[in-house]
Amino acid sequence: MQSSGMAGTITLGRDKTVNRLGFGAMRVTGEGIWGDPPDVAEARRVLQRAVELGVNFIDTADSYGPEVSERLIAEALHPYPKGLLIATKGGIVRPARDRWDRDGRPGHLRAACEASLKRLRLDRIDLYQLHAIDPNVPLEDSIGELARLKDEGKIRHVGVSNVDVHELAKARAIVDIVSVQNRYNVSDRSSDPVLDACERDGLAFIPWSPLAQSPRDSGAGSREALAAWAEKRGLSFPQAAIVWLLARSPAMLPIPGTSRRTHLDENLAAAAVRLTPGEMRAIG
Repeated sequence: MQSSGMAGTITLGRDKTVNRLGFGAMRVTGEGIWGDPPDVAEARRVLQRAVELGVNFIDTADSYGPEVSERLIAEALHPYPKGLLIATKGGIVRPARDRWDRDGRPGHLRAACEASLKRLRLDRIDLYQLHAIDPNVPLEDSIGELARLKDEGKIRHVGVSNVDVHELAKARAIVDIVSVQNRYNVSDRSSDPVLDACERDGLAFIPWSPLAQSPRDSGAGSREALAAWAEKRGLSFPQAAIVWLLARSPAMLPIPGTSRRTHLDENLAAAAVRLTPGEMRAIG
């Protein structure tokens, strides 16, 4: 079996089943998620290698680059192999390298979705996600526009990102939501209530920052316990972080990303590793 497929599968909605270890395409861009990567050819090879290893869920966003990640995905993989699901997001704009501004206006979301369709060379986006709620725009307006795009056939499924349980419930009252993408890893479990709702109701939970490698994830406790388990099993910490996420919930759809094929191979190899219930309890 190909590497990604060893993690099992998960179904988005009722008609799209993917392997439960995907690829996040944020880091195939330049430094600071800005501009082209230093080695464009290598970025394309990373994307191609991910598909070779069984990845059939690739997550991106129009703000990655901006626009660079989506363009590279199309350059590397189009015409797309059967069964490959490309998910993208709209609702964040990048007027400068250090700016991630929210824009949930219906007109912007429509234009963003249509631009993503062109860059990705798709007639319909299988999963389109509101990247973040704009505090200056009613959630009903933003999600309502995605519902209209779905009715028009430009989106197959709608997802949300960076939401709490109340915001998720509001979105689900407007349109069928099949996934949530929130920050989550062994050191940051603040989205546990959202994960519980996803598990209960059959939604996919897509954790961003899954490898717990940022400074805010450097605390003690579970991270140290997981690092000790990784050393004992001869795994890297990123591999262990993926194994832990897959064991945490059947709703989990991790999307570790990288700009290097060696790291990609290492990450996807984690799909074959299992944590026992006792080991999960010990890690906490």
